[in-house]
Amino acid sequence: MPTLAVRDGAAAVDFYKRAFGATELMRVTSPDGALVAHLDIDGAPFFVADESPEYANFSPPSLGGSTIRLGLIVADPDTVAAQAVAAGAREVYPVANQDYGWRLGRVEDPFGHHWEIGHPL
Repeated sequence: MPTLAVRDGAAAVDFYKRAFGATELMRVTSPDGALVAHLDIDGAPFFVADESPEYANFSPPSLGGSTIRLGLIVADPDTVAAQAVAAGAREVYPVANQDYGWRLGRVEDPFGHHWEIGHPL
């Protein structure tokens, strides 16, 4: 189960809810405001946590880019990608039928993480 390190965890949780229909299962906020939240997108669980350099947990902006692409398999990638862009994501490449047998596109969320959204053809 991945943990996405972000700057502004509360805003990230809100984005993932709006962009991907994520369900918030748990949230813990420390006295200093740092957040850890357990989310789920259609049975795919993941965590979101404010970056904590003291524990070597860095967000993409701190690293100068993302080190991972997350694959989100959905029935209607065109609609989900458009919803993510409407919520604030940046389209990296549009959803299209790919030569390798997938209908797939990619977005970068406002926190620097890349999401490949698609399904096999």
